[in-house]
Amino acid sequence: MLISLASWLQAQFPESLGVLRVFQYLTFRAVMAAMTALLIGLAFGPWVIRRLAELKIGQPIREYGVQAHLAKRGTPTMGGVLILIGVGVSTLLWFDWNNRFVWIVMLVTFGFGTIGWIDDWRKVVQKNPEGMPSGEKYFWQSVIGLVAAIYLAFSVSETTFLRVVELFLRWVQSGFSNELPPKADLMLPFFKTVSYPLGVFGFIALTYVVIVGASNAVNLTDGLDGLAIMPVVMVGSALGVFAYVVGNSVYSRYLLFPYIPGAGELLIFCAALAGAGLAFLWFNAHPAQVFMGDVGALALGGALGTIAVITRQEIVLAIMGGIFVVEALSVMVQVGWFKYTKRKYGEGRRILLMAPLHHHFEKSGWTETQVVVRFWIITMLLCLVGLASLKLR
Repeated sequence: MLISLASWLQAQFPESLGVLRVFQYLTFRAVMAAMTALLIGLAFGPWVIRRLAELKIGQPIREYGVQAHLAKRGTPTMGGVLILIGVGVSTLLWFDWNNRFVWIVMLVTFGFGTIGWIDDWRKVVQKNPEGMPSGEKYFWQSVIGLVAAIYLAFSVSETTFLRVVELFLRWVQSGFSNELPPKADLMLPFFKTVSYPLGVFGFIALTYVVIVGASNAVNLTDGLDGLAIMPVVMVGSALGVFAYVVGNSVYSRYLLFPYIPGAGELLIFCAALAGAGLAFLWFNAHPAQVFMGDVGALALGGALGTIAVITRQEIVLAIMGGIFVVEALSVMVQVGWFKYTKRKYGEGRRILLMAPLHHHFEKSGWTETQVVVRFWIITMLLCLVGLASLKLR
């Protein structure tokens, strides 16, 4: 919005307001987006926490969980709304409203955030321990994920919404032909020219898995004070670098990445995400004053997955977000092994002391702060590995 306002003012007063040309620079707007989101989060954080406390939106704690966590019972949850406010307002202020990619990321983010809000509300306000049934939750996640996947399949090579719709209709009329431009291929990091054609259906399937999978992986990771938000900030910031590269014709050609017009504007969203995340960490650091809840975790995971798809960095996302991947796998393995052994031996057995993985380490004797900081360090190293793929190809 501000870029349009600055352009209009500059046109009206070219001699006196030439300084407003700075609004055309993507890097300047990214810095301002991060600062805006950070200040919004810090300013409104205490008010949001008070409102959540007044509404008695307190975090329920499982009796069979880690005993040290029982003291957290009643801490306000659904604090993810603070992140969404910061990201939404800051992004709307600083990005180019004509950019199709930022709008689709915003749609996925706030769509998944709405699902998380309903789930949290049923759990903590309506006192329904099940919240939103898993089948209902996955259904709505799938609807949003598939809509985004279908749109992105035809928007990689087009710059307007009407052209995307035209391509989609042409695809339907052609009997669902299975071809996409090379820039939609699955890229392997650390290799210059190795990529795999996906076709339309392959692209849609992969995009769905990445978006929905990332959303639920971040949600499973969000179990300790500050554990999920800092990796989200680091991975989101790194994806912002990839967005800047693939959205720049010079850098993408030099680094042998596909040039995707408009993808660079995602740097604004990533910067806003980093600023809002750091503001939330101010209140979520141990001992936490507020928890993210599903409203934040599902939304942030969905955002990371969507950005990775647009920038064609699905595998790099799995590398940089390795903590999210391992946390999700730990739950899948634990549940799968428990069901298998119960069916075979009549008694369910566990591989980990407790799932997700961060609780296993707590049960092993690590303090909560040790688990969180060590997971942060691992994520930082993985993000450096992912960023190294920019040049090591």
